[in-house]
Amino acid sequence: MAAGLALGLVARSLGPDLDGSPNALADLLALVGSSFVQLLRVLVPPLVFTAIVASIANLAELGNARRLVVQTLVWFALTAAIAVTIGIILGLALEPGLRAGVDASAAEAPRSVGSWLDFLKGLLPVNYLGLEAGTRLFDGGAATTSLSFNVLQIVILSIVIGVAALRVGEAAAPFLQFVRSALAITRKVLWWVIRLTPIGSAGLFGTAVAAYGWDSLASLGWFAAAVYLGLAIVLFVVYPAVLLINGLDPIRFFRGAWPAIQLGFVSRSSIGTLPVTEQVVEQALGVPRPYAAFAVPLAATTKMDGCAAIYPAIAALFVAQFYAVPLHAADYALILFVSVIGSAATAGLTGAVVMLTLTLTTLGLPLEGAGLLLAIDPIIDMGRTAVNVAGQALVPTVVAKREGILDESAYARHEVAAVAR
Repeated sequence: MAAGLALGLVARSLGPDLDGSPNALADLLALVGSSFVQLLRVLVPPLVFTAIVASIANLAELGNARRLVVQTLVWFALTAAIAVTIGIILGLALEPGLRAGVDASAAEAPRSVGSWLDFLKGLLPVNYLGLEAGTRLFDGGAATTSLSFNVLQIVILSIVIGVAALRVGEAAAPFLQFVRSALAITRKVLWWVIRLTPIGSAGLFGTAVAAYGWDSLASLGWFAAAVYLGLAIVLFVVYPAVLLINGLDPIRFFRGAWPAIQLGFVSRSSIGTLPVTEQVVEQALGVPRPYAAFAVPLAATTKMDGCAAIYPAIAALFVAQFYAVPLHAADYALILFVSVIGSAATAGLTGAVVMLTLTLTTLGLPLEGAGLLLAIDPIIDMGRTAVNVAGQALVPTVVAKREGILDESAYARHEVAAVAR
């Protein structure tokens, strides 16, 4: 990260080439960073599918499988509710919308808008690979079409197939053995990619500094301060309190989870960080693999305390204050509901525009307000994703502790170096 910061500052000082394109150093940093995330993401679909199917089969061997699932969902909702409440309080106290230095003429409605109908339709898998095609229109009539994975659909499909395999019984044994073998192979390939983390982190962090810098924070300084203050409170106050209440040392948790939190910060993708999160949860924090392989992929698509709780709460209040739209108690309750129930809409992808627009449309606030915040979204997204990943590691650890299945000797050792083996 230090190397990325230095290289990013150099690239930014060099400025663009004569034709207006990024300089060679900026291009190199972008290539290194994007290639690393691409290598991680290409392994996510097989990892999520095989891990969840195999973990459901393994959960059946545990006597408290149902309690594990229920407690996981309860803690997802509880910590999200706390996070969004903190966001609402900070939005009301700091009033970032009234102190913004941005011109309303810069407002522009985002091209992608989240809605409850799209969210519900998105839960239904459209194919076995969870593939979706997206078309982007450019000025002049040009258009490009690209394919992407809908990770939430892969999760749902994996759960259904895993449960069906259990119900089939002995006839599904060869299939489950194949899935376990595929999972082992995917993990091995994954670790070859993860060994590139130091290089990828330098490229990603350097690209963020070179492309965005910190100048754009000036006009939205109060908004950025409110978001990062909320993220800091959740990460360094709420999460440690949850750990202490459950008899766990917060320092040891952060030492164990740090590789995943750091990668989430620079990659801005919970899905891209999923492989590292799963490994630190198992090896550094002592959560049993059968449970971690189920809880972590599920968390990476639905547990978003940064992107789906703190950020949309503060952003919604910013838009309401900026456009002088009064909010009432029912509106704050609606923000809480949207954040807890609709967090899966973010699906672990870079950015939180879908969740933000979902919140704004639910409250009836101007969508143009989201356009005001997009200028600094990459900078804000770094902190949001770090908190997301920390929460995705926290809940499985807490639930495992409460259910008496946490390897406390592994948690106490917190030997992060062992994860690299």
